[in-house]
Amino acid sequence: MKVHCGVDAGTGYVHTITGTSANVHDSAETAKLIREDDIVVYGDSGYLGVAQHEEIKNDPHLSAIDFRINRRPSSIKLQDGTLGINWDKYIESRKSSVRAKVEHPFLIVKKQFGYFKVAYRGIAKNMNRFHVLFASANLVMCIRGGRTEEFCNA
Repeated sequence: MKVHCGVDAGTGYVHTITGTSANVHDSAETAKLIREDDIVVYGDSGYLGVAQHEEIKNDPHLSAIDFRINRRPSSIKLQDGTLGINWDKYIESRKSSVRAKVEHPFLIVKKQFGYFKVAYRGIAKNMNRFHVLFASANLVMCIRGGRTEEFCNA
C-alpha cells in the first residue's frame, strides 16, 4: 500500500491524502491531490511528464497549473573549472527545499508515532488510520510552530 499526500507549501500541513495499492505510480494520483486554489505544484523527478496525463490536460484548472518538477540528478550537467554559481543545481536545490515539506508529515508518522508497517486490513481500513495519523501530525507541527491559536479559534 502507498499513501500519497498533498501538503501546503506555506504551512507544511497535509491537506489531502489518498491510498492506493503499491503498484500504482505516484503521478497517477496527482490530480486527486491538487486543490482548487493551487496555482503551483512541486514534485520530485518521479512526476516528470505529469502535465501530459489526460486527466490533467483535459481539465482547464489543472492544465493552467505551473508544475515545478525536479529533474533527474543524472540530467544536471556540472561544468568543470567554472567559477561562480552552478545555476542548474541551484534551481533544483530551491525546488527541492519546497518539495521536501511533504516528507515532514511522513517523518512524524513514522518516527514520533512509530507507524512503520501497514497491517494487512485493506486499503479502506488502513486509510481510516492514516487520516487520524496525518491529522495528528498536523497538530504536532502546529504545536511545534507555536500556532495553537489557529485551532483554538476555529
